[in-house]
Amino acid sequence: MIVLTRLRAVVGIAAAQLTHARMRTTLSVIGVAIAVLAATLLAATGLGVVQTGQEKFDSADRDLWITGGPVEFAPGTVGGVQNSIRDSHRVADELRGREDVATVGTLLFQTVYASPNGSEYRTIAALGVPRSSGLSVTSGRGFPGDPHYADGNYTGPMTHEVLIDRRTASLFDIGVGDSLHVGGTITAADRHRFVVVGISPTGSQFLGVPTVSMPLSELQEITGKTSSDPATLITITTTESASVTAVQHDLERTYPQYTVRTNREQLRATVERQAVVLAGGTSLVALAILAGIALTLNALLSMLIQQARVYAALKSLGTSTTTLTLTALVQTLCIGLLGGGLGLACALPLATGLNHIIGTLVGFENVVRLTPQILLVGGGIALAMSLLSGALAGVYLWRMQPLELLRS
Repeated sequence: MIVLTRLRAVVGIAAAQLTHARMRTTLSVIGVAIAVLAATLLAATGLGVVQTGQEKFDSADRDLWITGGPVEFAPGTVGGVQNSIRDSHRVADELRGREDVATVGTLLFQTVYASPNGSEYRTIAALGVPRSSGLSVTSGRGFPGDPHYADGNYTGPMTHEVLIDRRTASLFDIGVGDSLHVGGTITAADRHRFVVVGISPTGSQFLGVPTVSMPLSELQEITGKTSSDPATLITITTTESASVTAVQHDLERTYPQYTVRTNREQLRATVERQAVVLAGGTSLVALAILAGIALTLNALLSMLIQQARVYAALKSLGTSTTTLTLTALVQTLCIGLLGGGLGLACALPLATGLNHIIGTLVGFENVVRLTPQILLVGGGIALAMSLLSGALAGVYLWRMQPLELLRS
């Protein structure tokens, strides 16, 4: 009975304190909500970046990746990118002739000049592939093949067809059926007018910038690379009966000048090249969680400090320190749970909005991932800091000299 009476007193005092200063209570709840929301969204973004990278490699449905070393930028050259695989058509044909290889894909990355009207040129990225069957086309159609590379040379007709991503479409205000001048130089771009036949996010997902995708030999032609026949990388899918590791080792012996990686090894190499970015992202997530903890604790303790004179008056009137400590704990739990719940409730629509913006600007979908574990982190911050601030308030109340505080 005594326990129930004390609990009713604790809840009554806490409720009175919270409802008496509604503005202070509201600001405290908002402060906790913002801290939880920031920590949750940043942690969800950090997790989503890593998972998105893994999924993109897995969805590429390739077993092996052949590169000639790191891709180097060459600002003084046409195309702006130094690709280290040479005679790519010959190498691809040799690979297709192997019994343990099912499919071969050749990719070339370059920078090009582009303009819808042939006057105001912008520099964008270009992706060259033998055929568009490996690209995701969301609107329109792809290009069927690469007829310009005929009989081992570049004498066949050019399709003059390209795919663009939505960022390129927005940049030039064009769509399917419109035309776009593209070339490694402005002079070459003036001569080559391509028709946009479809919208594809694949090129932008590879390169992270506005991109046009076209037949491999046509990109080599407009950037003056037909003599070296370069490629950035060659992808391989092995047959079902073949061992990926065995094929990898055999290709390493056959092409010692190139690097042959599995899907996971290529992802790891990509991650290692972005070590600074990832370290910064990891630090940002860690700082976000620490900031969330600090902001939550600060909001709760500030609320209690503002009530110090009230607690001093209650203590001087004979209210036990245990009752006051429980009152402070109930207050912080209420604020923490309300703020944490509000922050988590706002996280889902904000994550949806952020994913829409990221998808529109970059082409990657579902980067901000609110997993149950991430939501638990956000809720855990609110709960843990509520308990901690309540405990710290209890220490303060036990050491409080109420008469000295009231006289000051």
